Amino acid sequence: MSALHSVSGNTEEALARLARVELVVTDCDGTLLYTDKTLGQPAIDAVKRLRAAGVEFTAASSRPGRGMRHIVEPLGIDMPYASYNGGSLVMPGTWEVLSSHKLPRDVVKDALDTLDQSGVDAWVFIDDAWYLTNPDATYVPLETRTVGYEGTRVKSFDELDLDAVDKIVGSHADTALIERVEGQLETRLHGRGHAARSQAYYVDITNLQANKGTAVRELAQRANVPLERVAVLGDMGNDMAMFEIAGVSIAMGQAAEKVQRGASLVSSSNDDDGFAKALEVLLKLRGK
Repeated sequence: MSALHSVSGNTEEALARLARVELVVTDCDGTLLYTDKTLGQPAIDAVKRLRAAGVEFTAASSRPGRGMRHIVEPLGIDMPYASYNGGSLVMPGTWEVLSSHKLPRDVVKDALDTLDQSGVDAWVFIDDAWYLTNPDATYVPLETRTVGYEGTRVKSFDELDLDAVDKIVGSHADTALIERVEGQLETRLHGRGHAARSQAYYVDITNLQANKGTAVRELAQRANVPLERVAVLGDMGNDMAMFEIAGVSIAMGQAAEKVQRGASLVSSSNDDDGFAKALEVLLKLRGK
């Protein structure tokens, strides 16, 4: 069982909880997926074996729902999954949005002002649409490849229905700047909105209820699985909300020290198949 270890607690105790898991919820980018955004065969095979063993499986991501379809389908996910950091729950196949948490208009305006004043590129997501004002921003090509479709250019975000916003993203190649802006947003939006980095170069702004902890709680209720029988996997600060409520949490090996210390267990990196290796441990513990 050396594939998993704890940096902040009792490894054996965490493994004992892992053996009793009935639902697994995973982050996508940096966890389930390789850094190049592809889904590896080891992950596909591990999920197939997990489901054959009777364990439910789904995903929670900062991506829009549409941007998760090409991940959900090859994994055969048939229970709801969470998009927008838990802002929406989506049903595979029909792609119906079962629940959503929109950003209040005042939070949208304050977040956009903060990003603009900081020189950070802003993107606005409404339902499955992605709006931007600067198509030449550094990470537009990466986001296009990540979600699988292009953003829509607008002259100003004021053209949009700012009462319908699901998520705002700030992006910049200066990761130290993004970290500072994350702190500024946390202060400015305190008690009104949630700000957390989903990648070192992205900061996401969502409704207070749109976090992965809330998502895991809702998904567990829908699956009729108690939270202590839920395992979650992630690699970034926005994954820590689900670490806090799940029975067992697993961080990827490349995650920051803060994230690893917030998890029950640590696997190898996403590019070293840390996701698949963690599921293999779970399956061995269950004798599968």
